[in-house]
Amino acid sequence: MFSTMQDVPLTVTRILVHGALAHGKAQVVTWTGDGEPQRRTFHEVGLRSIQLANALHDELGVEEGQVVGSLMWNNCEHLEAYLAVPSMGAVLHTLNLRLPAAQLTWVVNHAADRVIIVNGSLLPLLAPLLPGLKSVEHVVVAGPGDRSVLDGCRATVHDYEELIEGRPVRYPWPVIDERRAAALCYTSGTTGDPKGVAYSHRSIYLHSMQINSVEGFGMSGKEMVLPVVPMFHANAWGTTHSAFMTGASILMPDRFLQPGPLADMIETVRPTVSAAVPTIWQGLLAELDARPRDVSSLREVYIGGAACPPSLMKAFEERHGIRVVHAWGMTELSPLGSVAHPPAGLTAEEEWRYRESQGLFPASVEYRLTSADGELVPLDGTSVGELEVRGPWIAGAYFGGAEGEPFRPEDKFTPDGWLKTGDVGAITEDGFLTLTDRAKDVIKSGGEWISSVELENHLMAHPDVAEAAVVAVPDEKWGERPLATVVLKDGSGIGYEALRAFLSERVAHWQLPERWALIEEVPKTSVGKFDKKVIRRRYADGELEVTQLA
Repeated sequence: MFSTMQDVPLTVTRILVHGALAHGKAQVVTWTGDGEPQRRTFHEVGLRSIQLANALHDELGVEEGQVVGSLMWNNCEHLEAYLAVPSMGAVLHTLNLRLPAAQLTWVVNHAADRVIIVNGSLLPLLAPLLPGLKSVEHVVVAGPGDRSVLDGCRATVHDYEELIEGRPVRYPWPVIDERRAAALCYTSGTTGDPKGVAYSHRSIYLHSMQINSVEGFGMSGKEMVLPVVPMFHANAWGTTHSAFMTGASILMPDRFLQPGPLADMIETVRPTVSAAVPTIWQGLLAELDARPRDVSSLREVYIGGAACPPSLMKAFEERHGIRVVHAWGMTELSPLGSVAHPPAGLTAEEEWRYRESQGLFPASVEYRLTSADGELVPLDGTSVGELEVRGPWIAGAYFGGAEGEPFRPEDKFTPDGWLKTGDVGAITEDGFLTLTDRAKDVIKSGGEWISSVELENHLMAHPDVAEAAVVAVPDEKWGERPLATVVLKDGSGIGYEALRAFLSERVAHWQLPERWALIEEVPKTSVGKFDKKVIRRRYADGELEVTQLA
């Protein structure tokens, strides 16, 4: 027996239309760095999105299924592209502006972007690439910038505001199969070429509903969200779509992602919820310690992308009254996988065990752990294995390019359809995930595993340590041993022996690193994660000044 319910497609178009009408008074505030922030209502954003769709179709000839790239910061114009391009049946390809030039060129060509919408401030990045971008026919420039760098390029150049001005505020939105691609995002390509993930209208819609749930970020029309996480990174973790769906106002930081401007905009515009990787919050905490601001409007900040040191979570809560909530996900998951809201009825001390985990999986995310030989690992909170997941907003394959078929590498997808995350950890009986490492970063010493993340978190809890990264290095006796690289806070002269003694009170003696090195900064990937392969390479090339303790 089939149901008697209507089969209505779940599409980005519905998010656009609903947000512009039902939540028309909510605001999108874009920080400008000086003077008044730019302010537009959801109703105005909706009308401008319709005008953009008309311009792309009528003036630039964009048809259903074609790809429009965006090389943009987090701002109102980028949100308009987020809404307009998928709603007209095309695909928005958010370009990671921090990728190396060769990789950025590769992903544009691989996706066959016909149009690129670019912020004027990013023209010096785009201009040198244009000769190698085979499919790009039009460049649309939003905001101020030196447009002379585009002189002589073969693409037709348009001004964003001039392009949409006077366009109709109605559009014949097509009826879109909810399984069609709406957005395209590539992984950061830390190993090999980046891999494309094509999000469907359905996956974006369902993911937005989960973000808005109490199990997710609990967003509503009473909130103002500050998405510090880039809009080119996994749909800004779903914060912008979900905000437009539920009427939460949005504070867009544009290119002002440094700790000082972030503190200023929080004090001025008063957002209530935010999301970013740990390195952003570490910088903001140091800024607030040095130059205090009133950031009391922030109710919660969500941290993902890498494990958050518990010391950072406690510092924000104790010094600023801001609750830090751990979350886990990846580009292939749209990206939400789990959120660490503790169960009810616990004491504050008991809650921390849950809050330090990566959180609880929602009903739509199935999960399991597997061993190196493919056997299922018990979900008992202590047994460790590689995490595999599947669900309606999780990739089942990678995008094969404009002329290719989707592909499923054996190291990323199982024959029965599960995504191999590459994350190693344990899961409790009640579904809370604790990650101990990336599979490629686990230190295998004398047949035992050492968690680099655990060592890093303990080191970063020391008052003299600003950052720490631990990697596996070859060892003749044990196979691998940990190398601890640390960034000390200004003025600190603490020695390695003292740091090792600090660790000895928190981990087993056999896990303590013998090799130590001071570095000026932990290298980061294009999305702000610790880039440990760079440290391993520097060690192998003899670039680090390593001290070996007895």
